[in-house]
Amino acid sequence: MDLRGILLGVGFAVMWSSAFTSAKFIVADAPPLTALALRFAVSGTLGVAIALWLGQSWRLTRGQWRATVVFGLCQNALYLGLNFVAMQTIDAGLASIVASTMPLLVALAGWLAMGERLKAAGVAGLMAGLLGVAIIMGSRISGGVDLTGLGLCVAGVLALTAATLSVRGASSGGNVLMVVGLQMLVGAAILAVAGALLEPWRVTWSATLVAAFFYTTLVPGLLATFTWFVLVRRIGPVRAATFHFLNPFLGVAIASLILGERVGPLDLLGVAVIMAGILAVQLAKADPA
Repeated sequence: MDLRGILLGVGFAVMWSSAFTSAKFIVADAPPLTALALRFAVSGTLGVAIALWLGQSWRLTRGQWRATVVFGLCQNALYLGLNFVAMQTIDAGLASIVASTMPLLVALAGWLAMGERLKAAGVAGLMAGLLGVAIIMGSRISGGVDLTGLGLCVAGVLALTAATLSVRGASSGGNVLMVVGLQMLVGAAILAVAGALLEPWRVTWSATLVAAFFYTTLVPGLLATFTWFVLVRRIGPVRAATFHFLNPFLGVAIASLILGERVGPLDLLGVAVIMAGILAVQLAKADPA
């Protein structure tokens, strides 16, 4: 992995982790599904326009179209939609921790359901990561966390796992930015319908809401997604996924710094164990020996 790959990976992790904090500002003052649909409509349109300007084509391969639709449905509509609704009642840091377990779930699915080999170090990392999740969940549940919101986050990370399993088809064959823009427009269409059916239009306008909306649209939305596709194409999905080990710490740290969310000793212990587990799993998968 070269220096550019490392910088891309760290940059992606920071942008991805910051999305939970910016989302917390948005859902405090706007209907979550409709706000998210508008975010994807803006960022998707920008992505497609820039892709056309760069000479990229609408003519995607069949695998790209399939993966684009799946990615738009699973990541943008389900994963982010469920998380936006959940963050009306739970902390951004907790939502980021649950979402960051995606590499563990991908490894677990590959090991149990797809017959993929996982070395002893990887199995140990997987067990450690799940233990870290149990530590945090036990602490938060005993502390009175909203179980509905927590359940929505869990459902969201399962959808994100499905999206991640489809990303390889979307990142091959060129036209990366076009794929990014189109999968956002898929999410926007689904979320717009869901928002119209499920939530009233109540917005409390403020400078904070506008700033958070534009930040989450342009940085975690467009730039982070594009960075992820470039990273996967540059160093491969296994090595790229290694950078997810930074997300539990970064998500909690950013939420604590900006939102002032409380972080208890069991949270810190659980985050450290999850980080170690994710790193062990990804290193075991990356090592061909």
